[in-house]
Amino acid sequence: MYVTMKTILDDANKNFYGVISASVINLELVRGAIRAAQEENAPIIINIGQGQMSKHGDGEIISGIVRTLAARATVPVALNLDHGKDYERITHAFRHGFSSIMIDASEYPLEENIRRTKEVVTLCHSQNVTVEGEIGFIGQAANADEKKLDLFTRVEDAVHFFEATGVDALAIAVGTAHGKYPSHLAPKIDFDRISQIKQATGKPLVLHGGSDSGEENIRQAVACGINKINVCTDTFVGCKEGLKTMLHETPDIDFMSMMINMETTAKNILQNYISISGSSGKAANF
Repeated sequence: MYVTMKTILDDANKNFYGVISASVINLELVRGAIRAAQEENAPIIINIGQGQMSKHGDGEIISGIVRTLAARATVPVALNLDHGKDYERITHAFRHGFSSIMIDASEYPLEENIRRTKEVVTLCHSQNVTVEGEIGFIGQAANADEKKLDLFTRVEDAVHFFEATGVDALAIAVGTAHGKYPSHLAPKIDFDRISQIKQATGKPLVLHGGSDSGEENIRQAVACGINKINVCTDTFVGCKEGLKTMLHETPDIDFMSMMINMETTAKNILQNYISISGSSGKAANF
């Protein structure tokens, strides 16, 4: 079933669990994500970033794929534009049936971030489309160091942001980063900050950079109040490595088998994340 992201996250917030938001760029990754959710009887959010959409995964096409497969699914499925920065891209996703938009104006001062986010909220809420905002800075894992991973989100800023914009969910900077971490480094997540922001706002909170963050870190983040966990790099890298192994072992493998392998690899990776997040079986709530 195709639903708004708010529908999913409100239940997750009420019942203290996390939901995986899986990044996709093609049919195989969408199918893999929804199959994972079906097997775990869990809600799922499908993510495609503005950059990914501009390079390869056209929003209109991805929306059609997701909505078609969601209509066949027995679990709740939402489609979210990730890191929407350009208003043109945001309105493109809005026009083509995305059920959620993430407006990322976190690079601006707080009040300008609020102004830009509120503009998107006004547009999206007119058609019951969910909005996710972001404050703080969530960088790249490859550039992380052990002393400073992020410019963390302040509790008072999170409260002000929710009240001033009316967003449905908020991505917070608490120590994770996008991408794969250097081998010597794991993220140091500020769990107390998550708990404080949750207690102060009572709203759905989002953790970007879920990949490579560690199973126990994700479990604890959910226990502290995270409701949406973005997963991209682990899926993409896992699919790439799976295809490399397949080609090495069977050089004359046919192309369709490669695509099926990609789908199955994505399913297996995301199924594990769903289990870690605590959303297995939660589709029964809808």
